[in-house]
Amino acid sequence: MPMDASARPAESGSPCRPQASPLGLLVALSLLALATLAGAADRAIVEDWSRQTPGRRGIPDGWQGQRWGNPTYDFTVVEVDGRRALHLRSRSESSTIARDLRGAVDLEETPILEWSWKAVTLPRGGDSRRKATDDQAAQIYVAWERFPAAVRSRIIGYVWDTTAPVGTVARSEKTGTVTYIIVRSGPEGLGTWFTERRNVAEDFRRIYGEAPASPDAVSISIDTNDTSSTAESFMGPIFFTRP
Repeated sequence: MPMDASARPAESGSPCRPQASPLGLLVALSLLALATLAGAADRAIVEDWSRQTPGRRGIPDGWQGQRWGNPTYDFTVVEVDGRRALHLRSRSESSTIARDLRGAVDLEETPILEWSWKAVTLPRGGDSRRKATDDQAAQIYVAWERFPAAVRSRIIGYVWDTTAPVGTVARSEKTGTVTYIIVRSGPEGLGTWFTERRNVAEDFRRIYGEAPASPDAVSISIDTNDTSSTAESFMGPIFFTRP
């Protein structure tokens, strides 16, 4: 506890408290600052929802909506199962939000994308491998923009699919810039929270045959327009971390 400025010096014969030297205090503060920076470098938070207001609907603060289609953004920030998350629902439409990452993530230092999610309802007959059924209940994308963005960008999508087997790597027949990696599939585990970890740098090398630059954005999406069905999911904290 800091000493009260009004406290008197100890009288002769009474025990004296040791006085901290200015140099010692400076060293201690410097070590604390270095430890804080090191801890920050171990994790680059994309979103943990802690600064979002529970009950907020639509596009969350700090995120941007898509520039195509007719999204409904049936999104709500909620407190659920003892955690804060984004609740996503979709009916015969597709909604995507994106967060700019430029300058915020270094994949050489923090190549692991970690996130938690819970799927509740899967789009009926959804299959990421087919253009006619390219719908998913929960999707998280990492994007590297290249001009012209619509045809040359590189996007990896980690998805919970309805049909395609776990581990499938498939280029989207609908959007040629997207390559899907099926992380979970089917009804097993519906209603349960899962934490996923993917080495984005390794996935990029496996798909594109070269080392990745720092990503430009992360997107969250829910999609039911191709199957004309419904879907529901929750997305928890998202961050990049060290292996």
